[in-house]
Amino acid sequence: MRGKPVHADPTVRPASGGGPSFASRWQNQVNGTVPTPPPAPASVSSASALGAELPQVTVNHQVAQHIKSQVSKRREELLKSEPTLDRASEEQRCLDWINEAVALWSSAEAANTGVSPTAAEDDALRRAVYDLLFRAGRLQPYLDDPRVEDIFINGPADVWLDYGDGQRRRVGPIADSEEELLELLRELARESGHSERTISTANPLLALSMADGSRLQAITAVSPTTYAVIRRHRVKNADLDGMVELGAIDPILAEFLRACVKAEKNVIIAGKQKAGKTSLMRALLKEFGPDERFATIQTEDELFAHSNGYHTQALSLVARESNGETGANGRGAGEVTLLDLLHPALRMSLERMVVGEVRGSEVVAMLQAMSNGAGGNLCTIHARRPNVVFDRIAELYALAQSNLSEANAYRQIANGLDFIVFVSMIDETKIGGRRHRFVSHIVEITGVGESGRPATNDIFAPGKAFDEERGVPTGTHPECIDDLRRVGFDSELLLHTYGAWQQPLPLKVVSGT
Repeated sequence: MRGKPVHADPTVRPASGGGPSFASRWQNQVNGTVPTPPPAPASVSSASALGAELPQVTVNHQVAQHIKSQVSKRREELLKSEPTLDRASEEQRCLDWINEAVALWSSAEAANTGVSPTAAEDDALRRAVYDLLFRAGRLQPYLDDPRVEDIFINGPADVWLDYGDGQRRRVGPIADSEEELLELLRELARESGHSERTISTANPLLALSMADGSRLQAITAVSPTTYAVIRRHRVKNADLDGMVELGAIDPILAEFLRACVKAEKNVIIAGKQKAGKTSLMRALLKEFGPDERFATIQTEDELFAHSNGYHTQALSLVARESNGETGANGRGAGEVTLLDLLHPALRMSLERMVVGEVRGSEVVAMLQAMSNGAGGNLCTIHARRPNVVFDRIAELYALAQSNLSEANAYRQIANGLDFIVFVSMIDETKIGGRRHRFVSHIVEITGVGESGRPATNDIFAPGKAFDEERGVPTGTHPECIDDLRRVGFDSELLLHTYGAWQQPLPLKVVSGT
C-alpha cells in the first residue's frame, strides 16, 4: 500500500522576524498598489506581459526621469548638509519630495489636457521615480513579481520574463540606450555591495549576487548589444517540510535527508541547471543546529545562511573577481577564488563546510576536507545524470592538476563522500504541461569497487514499475543505517517502496508508453 498522502502546496512560508521594510512602508503610502510594469512594445500589452490581473497603467518614463533628476539634486544637497543622516530618514525625505513633484505634475497635466491623471497613474509614477532613485529602475517590477524565475535582457529594449511554470513573455524596455543599460548594471553592482565589480569595454563581464539575492550575469563589448540574465530565487526560505509542500520530496525522503545531515554525512547535491539544487541546499542548511559553526563558500551568495535569522555561527565567504589587471604571478590582481577561500576556512574552527557549487580545482580541496574533517559537509555539482557524477568529479580533478588521475579522484570520492542526492527536472511546457523538479535518486558511496570506481547502493530511485519518476525507497538499507538510527531515523520507512506519494507524478508523457 502507498504511504500517507501528501498534498503539494506551492506556497512556502517566508522566514519570520523583522519589522516592515522601507519598500513595504512605501507600498502603504501608495495605497498598496501592485507594482506597475513599464509599457510594453506595441505588439505586447501590459496585461499580456504580466497577467490580466495587473492594472494597465502606462508610466511616462521621461516624466519619471525628470522628477528623479529634480529629487536627486535635492538629495545631494541634503547629504551635504546632513552627512550623518541615516538611510531610512534619507529615503523618507526623498519620498516626500517625490509626492510633492508628482502632485505638481498631476495638477499641470490636468490644466494642460483637461483630464486629471487617475490615482493609479499618480501611484505608478511615484513608484517609478522611487525605483529609479533607490532600486532597480524599470527592472524593479519584474524583480518584485514572485512568479518570475529568470529575466533575459538582450539589449535595453528586448527584455523577456521566464516564469516558474515555463511561460516566456516579452515586456517593455528597461532602458532607452545601451549606455543607460550599462549604467543600470553598474548601479546594481554598487547597490549589491560589489564596488570592485563593474562592466565596461575594459571589463566586459559582470557576475554578482544582487541585493535581493538574485544572481546576475552580464556581457558587453564582445557582443552586438549588452546581454544580461537575472536568475531569481523563488524558493529562498523553504526547509525540508517546505520542499515536501512543493512536491520536490515526500516525507520519507525528507526524514532520510534530515537524518543524513544530523548524522554528519558528507553529501553532494547533483543535477542539471535550474533543477533546484540550491533550493534543496538551503533546506538542508536549516537542519544544521542554530549554533553550529560553518562556512558557506560561493562565487555569489545564494544560500543566505548568514542572514536568514536562524544560524548564529554561519560565515559567508564569497569569491572576488580581479580588478582587470594582471599580478606578478600571472593571476588577476585582487582575485580571490573558491580554492583560495577553502584553505583558510579550514582554520576557522568550523564544524562543517558548504561549497555552493564545485566547478573547478576547488573540488580537490572539498573532497580532501570531506575525507579529513569531522563530516557533515555539503556541496553541489552540475551533472546530467546520477551515473556521471563520478566522471564529472574526475574531469574536474584532471583540470585542477595534471598529475591528479581518474584513480585519484575515485579514491578520494570513496574515502570522503557518503551520499549523492540527484535533483531532476522534467519540463513538459512545450506540450502544454509544466516543469516538475524533484529528487529522483539518493546513492550511497560504500568504498572502492572492483574496477576502481566507487561502489554504490541505490537507496532512493524512481519507481518505474508504477510510473513514478520521483525518488522512492528501493528497499535497500544503507551501510551506515546504524548512524542514521542513532539520530532518530526510523529505518522501517525504507520498506515503503511506494514512498508516500498520493499518486504518481502527473506527466503528459509517461516512460514506456
